[in-house]
Amino acid sequence: MPDLRIYIGYRTVSSWSLRAWLPLTKVGVPFEETLIRYRLPDHKQRLVDISPTGKVPLLVHHRDGEEIKVWDSIAIGEYLADTFPEARLWPADPVARAFARSISAEMHNGFRALREHLPMALLERTPKTIDDPEARGDIARVAEIWRQARDNWGRKDGGPWLFGHYTVADGMYAPIVTRFRTYGVTLDPICEAYMEAVCADADLKAWEAQAEIDPPQEPLIG
Repeated sequence: MPDLRIYIGYRTVSSWSLRAWLPLTKVGVPFEETLIRYRLPDHKQRLVDISPTGKVPLLVHHRDGEEIKVWDSIAIGEYLADTFPEARLWPADPVARAFARSISAEMHNGFRALREHLPMALLERTPKTIDDPEARGDIARVAEIWRQARDNWGRKDGGPWLFGHYTVADGMYAPIVTRFRTYGVTLDPICEAYMEAVCADADLKAWEAQAEIDPPQEPLIG
């Protein structure tokens, strides 16, 4: 039985679950996953019983006789990077690593207008005009981040990701790529190429394929 288990939410809308799940796939070790349908009272109670926050994602690692629980997407990414250094989930260059951590934290804490006006709807394709100025500003900021990473490190490394090879930062921004795809957001060629790489990623495709066959979301509790 694998030593790692991740608890995730509905694949179509749980962007934070996706942000933790993708880096986990990149470490190359077996893991098990449990879908928590948190809109069902019994599933919600199960999550409350096992997670310190009662939220997904939650990573549980049985290691050296201990059960280690790590919650919150960015903390899970950091834990995986520390535990599996060979996966190179942060850039080796200290300047690139500082930038990668900073933009990951910025995604974690910011972009509220983007989240509100472009909610994650993984399997939908509903292009629309984004009129809200704050949301448009968030989109511009994301594009700026992607260009900076690609121009300064990604293209020099030779790989298609923000820093050439896959990092936690790519996992943090993957749900934004799916949002831009859903709502038909067009960007400059550098950003469009990055989006194509994210959408072509085999692990993201596997997440999407499973989302197609997962049970549908239930109405909100209460």
